[in-house]
Amino acid sequence: METTILFAPLVGALLCGFGWRFIGEKAAMWTATGLLFLAFLLSWIVFFSFDPSAYPGGSYSVPVLRFIESGSLSTEWAIRLDRLTAIMLIVVTTVSAFVHLYSFGYMDNDPQWREGESYKPRFFAYLSFFTFAMLALVTADNLVQMFFGWEGVGVASYLLIGFYYRKPSANAAAIKAFVVNRVGDFGFALGIFAIFFLTDSISFPDVFASAPTLAETQLHFLWGEWNAIEVICVLLFIGAMGKSAQLILHTWLPDAMEGPTPVSALIHAATMVTAGVFLVCRMSPLFEFAPGAAGFVTVLGASTAFFAATVGLVQTDIKRVIAYSTCSQLGYMFVAAGVGMYSAAMFHLFTHAFFKALLFLGAGSVIHAMHHEQEMTEYGGLRKKIPYTFWAMMIGTLAITGVGIPLTTIGFAGFLSKDAIIESAYAGGSAYGFWLLVIAAAFTSFYSWRLIFLTFYGEPRGDKHTHDHAHESPMSMLVPLGVLSLGAVFAGMIWYGNFFGHADKVGKFYGIPVAEASEHAEAGDHAEAGAHGEEAAQADTAHADDSHADEGHADEVAHGEETAKGGDHHYVFAGEPGEGGIYIAPDNHVLDDAHAAPKWVKVSPFIAMVLGFVVAYWFYIVNTSLPARLAANQRPLYLFLLNKWYFDEIYDAVFVKPTVALGRFLWKRGDGNTIDGFLNGVAMGVVPFFTRLAGKAQTGYIFTYAFWMVLGIAALVTWMSIGGGAH
Repeated sequence: METTILFAPLVGALLCGFGWRFIGEKAAMWTATGLLFLAFLLSWIVFFSFDPSAYPGGSYSVPVLRFIESGSLSTEWAIRLDRLTAIMLIVVTTVSAFVHLYSFGYMDNDPQWREGESYKPRFFAYLSFFTFAMLALVTADNLVQMFFGWEGVGVASYLLIGFYYRKPSANAAAIKAFVVNRVGDFGFALGIFAIFFLTDSISFPDVFASAPTLAETQLHFLWGEWNAIEVICVLLFIGAMGKSAQLILHTWLPDAMEGPTPVSALIHAATMVTAGVFLVCRMSPLFEFAPGAAGFVTVLGASTAFFAATVGLVQTDIKRVIAYSTCSQLGYMFVAAGVGMYSAAMFHLFTHAFFKALLFLGAGSVIHAMHHEQEMTEYGGLRKKIPYTFWAMMIGTLAITGVGIPLTTIGFAGFLSKDAIIESAYAGGSAYGFWLLVIAAAFTSFYSWRLIFLTFYGEPRGDKHTHDHAHESPMSMLVPLGVLSLGAVFAGMIWYGNFFGHADKVGKFYGIPVAEASEHAEAGDHAEAGAHGEEAAQADTAHADDSHADEGHADEVAHGEETAKGGDHHYVFAGEPGEGGIYIAPDNHVLDDAHAAPKWVKVSPFIAMVLGFVVAYWFYIVNTSLPARLAANQRPLYLFLLNKWYFDEIYDAVFVKPTVALGRFLWKRGDGNTIDGFLNGVAMGVVPFFTRLAGKAQTGYIFTYAFWMVLGIAALVTWMSIGGGAH
């Protein structure tokens, strides 16, 4: 079953890419889509049927083939199935399957192509290949196999972002994505090299088991001595920064909107950008021993969430607003991973896939209705023209902004997963991360509702003919919106306990061993919890004493533990690195501390969401002239945000222009003047000179040639005599 899930998209890609001439366009497209739906159904079966407790370490491996053999490096292509893999399988295949179906309607009669051109099979082949590469990444059993999938995703993104190859902007965006990601991938490759150098293995079980040793190892790197595991984790995160578009390596993501809208949904919701978050969570056994690297992840994630949210406030292209939203939400996930709450990071990745795919496909439906117009300033009053799309976008907006009932587990998907991350940031001691995420939540609410109000409310703007002929999308586009809407509504409430419940439930879901800390253990006898469990139980007891004094938390004493046995027991994580889908160290109490967070912490995201909604409503419904006046009054700030903090301009000045100037110098001076000048000088100056000189020796007289022969014989005899004597 696992092998079918992995290779079904590859078979579809090959049939669509090379077999469509024999079986026809429609047959090829339906075959690729059918194989994706097969993978989608099997993935959900695997997700529901997988029981981590049935396997040693909470995982098992399915061998596929021998991969690379070189010296002590021995790699096998195998499918690693644990809870982390099972989550990613349903995320990738669900979104990809419905993106395939959606593309039947969206890519029909695409104006970018001439009539009679066969572009659809190629598009579906690229989508299927993209899915295969991502599945190869998430099912990897070792770092080399993961890197193969990692680079495959990069190639697929290049092909899809530049799919409209006649557009110079699309080609430039594809190249930009490819080059920027190569920077991050270089860091990832260095991290893999360092792991192999220090452990002589790239197999996950071996690497995870070596984590405590790596934490005590010093590594000579960049002319200094560094802790090995800190260096490795920073290098791995640099790779994640590129794929998941974190600050510094984020500039490719907005330009990726040059590809067709289904591509944007696939990249931003399920494949490329989630790879970095998955990498950090997969390598959690290393990050748990690298507090410095984890702190770097937290700070950069929070900075990215804030930065992208500020830029999203002023964008007018509907797809770019959602793109910056993706960048911001990825920052949330990295903050959760940075503070050690990997399950919360995966929770938001899981819910985000549904509502972000819904928003992108909904935006595509709007663009389709408006004859490929993407500027929100040209929309307005569309809710009655395209009612199904309107309600799908509303559900996506309610999910991403975090609408729900405070202090309960009732709400849209983003309400539960985003709040879990903000509470974890507070519990993890990152004030910087907590406050920036709360502010980003307010900004997210503002730009999300701004998108809704500009698109669906008010008077129609722009071309009257386009508005008059706006129409609802075909069923092939509406069905995916309906299915994804279900995920955006229910995914958070259904799986909240598994991702962010108490230690016993999270441990069971991920296959992480837990130890029971009894009342007797709280009194001082922690022998049952083991060496690691002792420290964890002691910390739990100390924190429980503090939380008794916190009003309103009587039901969450001792870190808010609830148990299946009646409330007089609580649990601590007690596994070793590599046991379970993720690793949470026994002394990591962020989960319990997050449940015991003060009420104002738990309510703060909701308040931020309401503030964002109120301001957006005031700006775009009540007083529509206010945004333009504010932009005029705060012109420098407006331009700063509109130009994305001038990152592109800075990179252009610091990296691009000097590189171009160096290339021009080497071309003109090096290649043109030096190399060509030397060769041309030899060919046109030196060689003719000696040719003319040799020509003068050709007199035609026998005595001249005899004279040169005598001189030659004399020289030869002299040389042989001297050489022989020396010998």
